[in-house]
Amino acid sequence: MDGGKAMALINKARPGQMTIEFVIAFPVALIIGFTAINAMLFFSECAAFDRLFRSSVYTYASSPGYEQDIGQSCAYITDALRSEFTEDNLQVEVSSSGVSGGIVEFQGTLKFAPTLFGKGSLTGVFGVSFPELTHSESIAVDVYKPGVFL
Repeated sequence: MDGGKAMALINKARPGQMTIEFVIAFPVALIIGFTAINAMLFFSECAAFDRLFRSSVYTYASSPGYEQDIGQSCAYITDALRSEFTEDNLQVEVSSSGVSGGIVEFQGTLKFAPTLFGKGSLTGVFGVSFPELTHSESIAVDVYKPGVFL
């Protein structure tokens, strides 16, 4: 018996096997695809957030205006970041700590909710839930000496 006839007999013996394999493999491939795409989106947003957070802190906190307190600096930084990160799946928070001797540490947090190819929120696929991801960045500045960053 040659190889072609043997394969024909095997395929006749198992009708629908390819369909069953597809039904099992497709959800796994979809989950891997969604995870990879959301990971790339998250890393991209993290890189942009780091750059924009530092730039906003340099702009609004390193040399505050007359009677501008730390809370106002945080508000300005938050507004600047929110104007850049306008997608529904992104949230930005800014806080400060360590106000002593003019050294203030600003912490920025980016929260990322997974999406369906950038459109709408995605909480899970085929029973596999995707958690919200967070990324934080911090920088310390001397508010009394413009341009001094730690």
